[in-house]
Amino acid sequence: MKMNQLLAATLFSTVLLHAALASADDKATATGDVGTIIVGSADFPESQLLATIYADALAAKNIKVEKKLNIGSREVYMPALLDGSINLIPEYSGATLSYLDEKTQAHSAEDVEAALAKALPAKIKMLSISPAQDSDVLAVTAKTAKQHNLKTIGDLQPVAGKLVLGGPAEWKSRREGVKGLQEVYGLTFKNFRVLDVAGPLTLSALVNNQIQVADMTSTDPAMKKNNLVALEDPKHLFPAQNIVPLIAADKLSAPIEETLNKISAQLTTDDLIVMNGKLANFDSIDAVSKEWLSRHGLDK
Repeated sequence: MKMNQLLAATLFSTVLLHAALASADDKATATGDVGTIIVGSADFPESQLLATIYADALAAKNIKVEKKLNIGSREVYMPALLDGSINLIPEYSGATLSYLDEKTQAHSAEDVEAALAKALPAKIKMLSISPAQDSDVLAVTAKTAKQHNLKTIGDLQPVAGKLVLGGPAEWKSRREGVKGLQEVYGLTFKNFRVLDVAGPLTLSALVNNQIQVADMTSTDPAMKKNNLVALEDPKHLFPAQNIVPLIAADKLSAPIEETLNKISAQLTTDDLIVMNGKLANFDSIDAVSKEWLSRHGLDK
């Protein structure tokens, strides 16, 4: 009898301990006491800027943050998000979905959002998606477009074998790159030249005719400044690319979610174009971040 009473007492104590721990976890989630949030970014300015906006906004709410910017491509930073090397990163909905599910057919903003929510690993949570978009575009100069009568990506088919395509290294294997251009549009280029992520190397090579087709982005002010032509994508190789915060599930709290969702709600595509223009004019990422947060009342 005494042994049974001892066992019952032990079990009761264990239940109380688990309840106390669960209560502590719930309290941490509610108050934001989840330790330091390590904010990462990809290896291009817009991603670094968005990560800085996230970090600065959280810091303004007295949430401890650490920044690890310029990590590399998705093939590097997504595993880092899963293993805890980073806890939060700004992402692009369509590209993330394609990374997780190569066979996805989703392309509209709504379809991509729904599919991404299902495709994400349990350890990663997607917060509110932003209306702001920055999509990959296949760009050519106005001269090349006129010479070959190019309006859509498909129009490249008769001449692709004479043209050099330029883009980042990961375009060699990504569906939104060489692989997809072959499978979806039947394009085989003369060569693929590895450059940066729609950056100054790619732009210089394109305007100087070292390459004739390039991976650029829709929010890059260089597109308009250099009179580049974004070829239409009627077969939807490039899906919607809305900005969305991805965070490690065990680092999510109510204050963090509220802060990041406010950013997503107020961020627009025009904001991205304007801010990218400032970065191109050598304004610092920190200064552009602080200006945007102040203008939207998210700096305190």
